[in-house]
Amino acid sequence: MTLRIAFAGTPEFAVPALDALSGSAHQVVGVLTQPDRPAGRGRHAAASAIKLRARHFDLPVSQPVRLHSAEEQAALRSWNPDVVVVVAYGLILPPNVLDLPRLGCLNIHASLLPRWRGAAPIQRAILAGDDETGVCIMRLEAGLDTGPVYARRPVPIGARTTAAELHQQLSRLGATELLQTLERIEAGSALAVPQPEVGVTYAPKVAKSDARIDWNADAAQISRQVRAFNPWPVAETRCGGAQLRLWMAQAVDGDAGRHSPGTVLGMFGGALHVACGRGVLAVESLQLAGRRAVSAMDFANAQSLPGLRFE
Repeated sequence: MTLRIAFAGTPEFAVPALDALSGSAHQVVGVLTQPDRPAGRGRHAAASAIKLRARHFDLPVSQPVRLHSAEEQAALRSWNPDVVVVVAYGLILPPNVLDLPRLGCLNIHASLLPRWRGAAPIQRAILAGDDETGVCIMRLEAGLDTGPVYARRPVPIGARTTAAELHQQLSRLGATELLQTLERIEAGSALAVPQPEVGVTYAPKVAKSDARIDWNADAAQISRQVRAFNPWPVAETRCGGAQLRLWMAQAVDGDAGRHSPGTVLGMFGGALHVACGRGVLAVESLQLAGRRAVSAMDFANAQSLPGLRFE
C-alpha cells in the first residue's frame, strides 16, 4: 500500500529524508517548512533547504509561522496524509496536528534517546565527550522528544569527528532508517518502544557565545568545543585584539610548564601548540577575521610567534 506522506522540515539535515521519500513508492503529498528568513550579508529573504528541494520535486509547500490556528493548518489538512514525517522542522506540532494523520507523526532525531533530547543533539554529544551517538525514529507526542522509539541506530564518535561530519552521516542514516520503519508500519509489524525514564539529558540550542574559548579549560574540553562548533558557530578566541576562529584542533600529550593559558608555545609537527589550563592544544587550522581559513603552518609563517598569546 502506498502511503500519503506530508513532510515537515527546514534545514539541510532534513534533505536526505525528503529525497528518500520522493524516490520511494510512497506519495509525498505536501511539504511544511518555516517561512523564508533573512540571510547573507544583504539580509535578503532566503528559502529553506527543504523549500528549495520541494521545488525540485514540484511538491506543494506551506510555510505557516505557527501551526495553531485552523488557517495555519489548512494546507496540511487538505493533503489528508496517512503519516506526517518531521525532520528538524523547528515548530512545535500542537496535539490536534499530532492526532491528524491516522498513522501518527514520525520524527528523525539525531541522538540515542533519551540522551540529548532537544535542539542540538549532535553538538552536545561531541561537547560531552560521548563515545557514540546515533539516530532514532520515534513517534511524536506532546512532550519534547519523549515519544516511543521505532528504530535506533548507533554511530561511533571518533577522536577527530566534527559536527559537520556527524551531521552528514546521521542525516543519511536517518533517511534509510525512516524508509525501513515506514515499511514495518505499513506491514503492521512496527513496534514503538517507550523511552526509559533514566538517562534523560537535554541538548539546548547552540548560541554564538558557546563558541568562545576559555584557555583555562582542559585541552581535551577545548578540542571537543572546536569539533562540536565546526561548521557553526566556530570556536573562537582573540589574537592581538582580533577575532581568531579555530577550525580543527586536538589535545596532545605535552606540558605547558609555567606558561599561562593561551600562550602560543610554537610549531610542532605541523600544528600550533597552545598552553591550556591543563594540557596542550595542537591547532591545525585557523582563521583570522576577514581572511580565509589556513593551516597552522601558513598562519605561523605570517606571524611572529614569540610572545604571542590567545585570549
